Amino acid sequence: MPIIRQVVDPTKFNAAAVYPHSLRQLDFQMAMQDAYDLLYDINTGLTAKSLDRLDEILRPAVMSGFLSDVVTSSLGKHARALTVNCYHNGHPDLILKNQFLGDAIKSGGKLGIEIKTTQNTGGSVDTHGARAQWFCVFVYKIDKTTQPPTNRVAMEFTEVYLADINVSDFRVNGRGALGTRTASLDRAGLAKMRTFWVYKV
Repeated sequence: MPIIRQVVDPTKFNAAAVYPHSLRQLDFQMAMQDAYDLLYDINTGLTAKSLDRLDEILRPAVMSGFLSDVVTSSLGKHARALTVNCYHNGHPDLILKNQFLGDAIKSGGKLGIEIKTTQNTGGSVDTHGARAQWFCVFVYKIDKTTQPPTNRVAMEFTEVYLADINVSDFRVNGRGALGTRTASLDRAGLAKMRTFWVYKV
């Protein structure tokens, strides 16, 4: 069975969604489709050689990082006022164009958008710290159970959230001696973010 190309359903976008920094629904639609098309191209090549799809090859954390980079890069390409933050591990992932030297800033506050991807329904995701920021979460699902594997559905984005988040919306997650302390939205913060949904299937 050939790999099936996912297609973004434009009817699943929230007509009342709030988009900062001159973003548009179309920017998100194109970024999601770019991710689908890239996975289609990669997986078509892999399965032609009787290899596993990228969805099966990558560990969950690596897949999440990969998708975050893909949608960040694509949004930076399609957006009119935003571009990718060129500072290594800078925050946020997307920043306003021509506002910072070399389009790079270690910490740009709300002058951009931080991008995360997760398989957690509802958009709960860990971050490296509690920050005031425009926060965008793409939720996706991967079929790893259907047999035979050639019948598995391609990766699909199921939810997208985009909200203006403050430090008070976070809780700090303690870690042991070998872990790194993280922060995630608390119950009220998650409820706040979920009211600002962009896309749901």
